[in-house]
Amino acid sequence: MTWNVDLDGKDLTTGHIIIIENQLKQTNHSHLGQLLTYAAGRGAKIIVWITRQFKEEHQQALDWLNDNTSEDISLFGVEIKAISIDESKPAPLFNVVSKPNEWQKTAGHSSKQVSSKGEAYRAFWSDFLFELKEKAPGLTKASKGLPQNWCHIGAGKTGYAIGAAFTYDSQFKVELYIDAGNKEVNKEVFDRLYEKKKEEIEQQLGEHLSWERLDSARATRVALYTNGSIDYDEKELANLRKWGIDNLIKFSKVFGKAIINL
Repeated sequence: MTWNVDLDGKDLTTGHIIIIENQLKQTNHSHLGQLLTYAAGRGAKIIVWITRQFKEEHQQALDWLNDNTSEDISLFGVEIKAISIDESKPAPLFNVVSKPNEWQKTAGHSSKQVSSKGEAYRAFWSDFLFELKEKAPGLTKASKGLPQNWCHIGAGKTGYAIGAAFTYDSQFKVELYIDAGNKEVNKEVFDRLYEKKKEEIEQQLGEHLSWERLDSARATRVALYTNGSIDYDEKELANLRKWGIDNLIKFSKVFGKAIINL
Protein backbone atom coordinates (compact mmCIF):
# COMPACT_ATOMS: atom_id res chain seq x y z
CA MET A 1 0.00 0.00 0.00
CA THR A 2 1.27 3.53 -0.80
CA TRP A 3 1.19 6.17 1.91
CA ASN A 4 1.34 9.63 0.34
CA VAL A 5 2.90 11.54 3.18
CA ASP A 6 4.44 14.91 2.21
CA LEU A 7 7.90 14.30 3.68
CA ASP A 8 9.52 11.48 5.57
CA GLY A 9 12.93 10.79 7.01
CA LYS A 10 14.84 9.10 9.80
CA ASP A 11 16.34 10.29 13.09
CA LEU A 12 19.99 9.28 12.67
CA THR A 13 20.44 9.04 16.45
CA THR A 14 17.60 6.63 17.19
CA GLY A 15 16.63 5.27 13.77
CA HIS A 16 13.04 6.42 14.33
CA ILE A 17 10.91 7.23 11.26
CA ILE A 18 9.83 10.88 10.94
CA ILE A 19 6.87 12.05 8.88
CA ILE A 20 5.86 15.63 8.07
CA GLU A 21 2.43 16.69 6.83
CA ASN A 22 2.17 20.16 5.27
CA GLN A 23 -1.12 22.05 5.04
CA LEU A 24 -1.50 25.40 3.29
CA LYS A 25 -4.68 26.42 5.08
CA GLN A 26 -6.10 26.21 8.59
CA THR A 27 -6.11 22.74 10.16
CA ASN A 28 -9.08 20.43 9.64
CA HIS A 29 -10.28 16.98 10.71
CA SER A 30 -9.37 15.47 7.35
CA HIS A 31 -5.67 16.29 7.67
CA LEU A 32 -5.60 15.09 11.28
CA GLY A 33 -6.97 11.75 10.11
CA GLN A 34 -4.47 11.61 7.26
CA LEU A 35 -1.61 12.37 9.62
CA LEU A 36 -2.51 9.51 11.97
CA THR A 37 -3.12 7.13 9.06
CA TYR A 38 0.28 7.95 7.56
CA ALA A 39 1.96 7.56 10.95
CA ALA A 40 0.43 4.10 11.44
CA GLY A 41 1.27 3.04 7.89
CA ARG A 42 4.91 4.12 8.14
CA GLY A 43 5.42 3.10 11.78
CA ALA A 44 6.49 6.68 12.51
CA LYS A 45 7.70 7.71 15.95
CA ILE A 46 8.06 11.45 15.25
CA ILE A 47 5.07 13.13 13.61
CA VAL A 48 5.08 16.77 12.51
CA TRP A 49 2.07 18.75 11.25
CA ILE A 50 2.96 22.11 9.66
CA THR A 51 0.21 24.58 8.79
CA ARG A 52 -0.63 28.26 8.57
CA GLN A 53 -2.96 28.14 11.57
CA PHE A 54 -4.03 25.57 14.15
CA LYS A 55 -7.62 25.37 15.31
CA GLU A 56 -7.87 24.99 19.06
CA GLU A 57 -9.45 21.52 18.84
CA HIS A 58 -6.60 20.19 16.68
CA GLN A 59 -3.93 21.60 18.97
CA GLN A 60 -5.76 19.96 21.88
CA ALA A 61 -5.87 16.68 19.95
CA LEU A 62 -2.06 16.69 19.54
CA ASP A 63 -1.60 17.62 23.21
CA TRP A 64 -3.89 14.75 24.23
CA LEU A 65 -2.02 12.28 22.02
CA ASN A 66 1.33 13.40 23.45
CA ASP A 67 0.00 12.85 26.96
CA ASN A 68 -1.61 9.48 26.26
CA THR A 69 0.70 7.64 23.89
CA SER A 70 3.96 5.84 24.68
CA GLU A 71 7.07 7.88 25.44
CA ASP A 72 8.70 7.03 22.11
CA ILE A 73 5.85 8.65 20.13
CA SER A 74 6.22 12.42 19.67
CA LEU A 75 3.79 14.73 17.87
CA PHE A 76 4.51 18.32 16.92
CA GLY A 77 2.15 21.03 15.73
CA VAL A 78 3.94 23.86 13.94
CA GLU A 79 2.55 27.12 12.52
CA ILE A 80 4.58 28.80 9.77
CA LYS A 81 4.60 32.38 8.56
CA ALA A 82 6.97 34.74 6.78
CA ILE A 83 8.53 37.67 8.63
CA SER A 84 10.79 40.56 7.69
CA ILE A 85 12.41 43.21 9.83
CA ASP A 86 12.57 46.70 8.34
CA GLU A 87 13.57 46.04 4.71
CA SER A 88 15.09 42.57 5.10
CA LYS A 89 14.12 39.68 2.85
CA PRO A 90 11.24 37.56 4.16
CA ALA A 91 12.32 34.59 6.26
CA PRO A 92 10.28 31.65 7.56
CA LEU A 93 9.24 31.73 11.21
CA PHE A 94 8.15 28.46 12.81
CA ASN A 95 6.00 28.57 15.94
CA VAL A 96 5.67 25.25 17.78
CA VAL A 97 2.16 25.22 19.25
CA SER A 98 2.15 21.61 20.43
CA LYS A 99 4.98 19.30 21.45
CA PRO A 100 5.63 16.46 23.88
CA ASN A 101 6.18 17.42 27.50
CA GLU A 102 9.90 17.39 28.29
CA TRP A 103 10.82 16.84 24.61
CA GLN A 104 14.42 17.77 25.31
CA LYS A 105 14.77 14.90 27.79
CA THR A 106 15.17 12.35 24.99
CA ALA A 107 16.91 14.45 22.36
CA GLY A 108 19.95 12.36 21.52
CA HIS A 109 20.91 11.15 24.99
CA SER A 110 18.94 7.97 25.55
CA SER A 111 21.38 5.65 23.79
CA LYS A 112 24.66 7.25 24.87
CA GLN A 113 26.79 6.39 27.87
CA VAL A 114 26.92 9.39 30.18
CA SER A 115 30.13 10.50 31.91
CA SER A 116 30.35 11.32 35.61
CA LYS A 117 30.31 15.02 34.74
CA GLY A 118 27.26 14.44 32.56
CA GLU A 119 25.52 12.79 35.48
CA ALA A 120 26.43 15.78 37.66
CA TYR A 121 24.85 18.10 35.09
CA ARG A 122 21.77 15.89 34.90
CA ALA A 123 21.31 15.98 38.69
CA PHE A 124 21.87 19.75 38.84
CA TRP A 125 19.32 20.52 36.12
CA SER A 126 16.75 18.11 37.54
CA ASP A 127 16.93 19.94 40.88
CA PHE A 128 16.99 23.26 39.02
CA LEU A 129 13.77 22.48 37.14
CA PHE A 130 12.04 21.17 40.28
CA GLU A 131 12.86 24.34 42.22
CA LEU A 132 11.98 26.55 39.23
CA LYS A 133 8.50 25.02 38.99
CA GLU A 134 7.98 25.54 42.72
CA LYS A 135 8.87 29.24 42.43
CA ALA A 136 7.22 29.90 39.06
CA PRO A 137 4.49 27.34 38.32
CA GLY A 138 3.61 27.18 34.64
CA LEU A 139 6.90 28.58 33.37
CA THR A 140 7.99 25.15 32.12
CA LYS A 141 6.66 21.60 32.03
CA ALA A 142 10.13 20.03 31.89
CA SER A 143 11.21 18.12 34.97
CA LYS A 144 14.19 15.96 33.98
CA GLY A 145 17.61 17.45 33.46
CA LEU A 146 19.94 16.38 30.65
CA PRO A 147 23.64 15.50 30.93
CA GLN A 148 24.78 18.76 29.34
CA ASN A 149 26.06 22.12 30.55
CA TRP A 150 22.94 24.12 29.63
CA CYS A 151 19.18 24.12 30.14
CA HIS A 152 16.79 26.26 28.08
CA ILE A 153 13.06 26.88 28.31
CA GLY A 154 10.79 28.72 25.89
CA ALA A 155 10.60 32.50 25.92
CA GLY A 156 7.02 32.70 24.66
CA LYS A 157 8.00 33.22 21.04
CA THR A 158 9.55 30.90 18.47
CA GLY A 159 13.23 31.57 17.87
CA TYR A 160 13.89 32.73 21.42
CA ALA A 161 14.90 30.75 24.49
CA ILE A 162 15.70 31.71 28.05
CA GLY A 163 17.98 29.50 30.05
CA ALA A 164 21.01 28.95 32.21
CA ALA A 165 24.39 27.40 31.44
CA PHE A 166 27.82 26.60 32.80
CA THR A 167 30.59 28.06 30.62
CA TYR A 168 33.96 26.49 29.96
CA ASP A 169 35.80 29.21 31.89
CA SER A 170 34.14 28.48 35.26
CA GLN A 171 31.25 30.88 34.96
CA PHE A 172 27.52 30.37 35.26
CA LYS A 173 25.06 32.45 33.25
CA VAL A 174 21.43 33.18 32.61
CA GLU A 175 20.71 34.17 29.02
CA LEU A 176 18.27 35.11 26.31
CA TYR A 177 19.30 33.03 23.28
CA ILE A 178 18.10 34.22 19.88
CA ASP A 179 18.06 31.80 16.96
CA ALA A 180 15.16 32.02 14.52
CA GLY A 181 17.08 29.85 12.06
CA ASN A 182 18.26 32.79 9.95
CA LYS A 183 21.48 34.67 10.73
CA GLU A 184 20.36 37.96 9.19
CA VAL A 185 17.09 37.95 11.12
CA ASN A 186 18.88 37.05 14.37
CA LYS A 187 21.32 39.96 14.04
CA GLU A 188 18.55 42.43 13.18
CA VAL A 189 16.48 41.33 16.17
CA PHE A 190 19.53 41.69 18.41
CA ASP A 191 20.33 45.15 17.03
CA ARG A 192 16.76 46.30 17.55
CA LEU A 193 16.75 45.06 21.16
CA TYR A 194 20.12 46.69 21.84
CA GLU A 195 19.35 50.03 20.22
CA LYS A 196 15.77 50.49 21.39
CA LYS A 197 15.34 48.48 24.60
CA LYS A 198 18.75 48.00 26.24
CA GLU A 199 18.41 50.79 28.79
CA GLU A 200 14.84 49.85 29.68
CA ILE A 201 15.66 46.14 30.02
CA GLU A 202 18.70 46.70 32.23
CA GLN A 203 16.77 49.15 34.39
CA GLN A 204 13.99 46.60 34.93
CA LEU A 205 16.46 43.82 35.71
CA GLY A 206 18.66 46.05 37.86
CA GLU A 207 21.74 44.60 36.14
CA HIS A 208 24.26 45.51 33.45
CA LEU A 209 24.08 42.71 30.89
CA SER A 210 26.54 41.23 28.41
CA TRP A 211 25.17 41.94 24.92
CA GLU A 212 26.78 39.36 22.64
CA ARG A 213 26.04 39.81 18.93
CA LEU A 214 28.32 36.88 17.99
CA ASP A 215 29.05 38.11 14.47
CA SER A 216 30.74 34.87 13.39
CA ALA A 217 27.83 32.70 14.60
CA ARG A 218 24.22 32.38 13.47
CA ALA A 219 22.68 32.98 16.91
CA THR A 220 23.02 35.86 19.36
CA ARG A 221 22.61 36.17 23.13
CA VAL A 222 22.14 38.54 26.02
CA ALA A 223 23.54 37.18 29.28
CA LEU A 224 24.21 37.78 32.96
CA TYR A 225 27.24 36.03 34.51
CA THR A 226 28.51 34.92 37.90
CA ASN A 227 31.29 32.57 38.96
CA GLY A 228 30.23 28.92 38.91
CA SER A 229 31.31 25.35 38.14
CA ILE A 230 29.59 21.97 38.22
CA ASP A 231 32.54 20.87 40.40
CA TYR A 232 31.37 23.09 43.27
CA ASP A 233 30.25 21.41 46.48
CA GLU A 234 26.53 20.89 47.11
CA LYS A 235 26.10 24.08 49.15
CA GLU A 236 27.69 26.18 46.40
CA LEU A 237 25.61 24.43 43.74
CA ALA A 238 22.45 25.16 45.73
CA ASN A 239 23.42 28.85 45.77
CA LEU A 240 24.01 28.75 42.00
CA ARG A 241 20.58 27.21 41.45
CA LYS A 242 18.94 29.94 43.52
CA TRP A 243 20.83 32.67 41.65
CA GLY A 244 20.00 31.09 38.29
CA ILE A 245 16.33 30.53 39.05
CA ASP A 246 15.77 34.03 40.45
CA ASN A 247 17.37 35.63 37.41
CA LEU A 248 15.76 33.27 34.91
CA ILE A 249 12.34 34.25 36.24
CA LYS A 250 13.29 37.93 35.88
CA PHE A 251 14.59 37.34 32.35
CA SER A 252 11.37 35.57 31.42
CA LYS A 253 9.23 38.48 32.60
CA VAL A 254 11.34 41.32 31.21
CA PHE A 255 12.41 39.81 27.88
CA GLY A 256 9.00 38.23 27.39
CA LYS A 257 7.54 41.72 27.20
CA ALA A 258 10.44 43.13 25.19
CA ILE A 259 10.30 40.56 22.36
CA ILE A 260 6.55 40.17 22.02
CA ASN A 261 6.21 42.83 19.33
CA LEU A 262 9.54 42.32 17.56
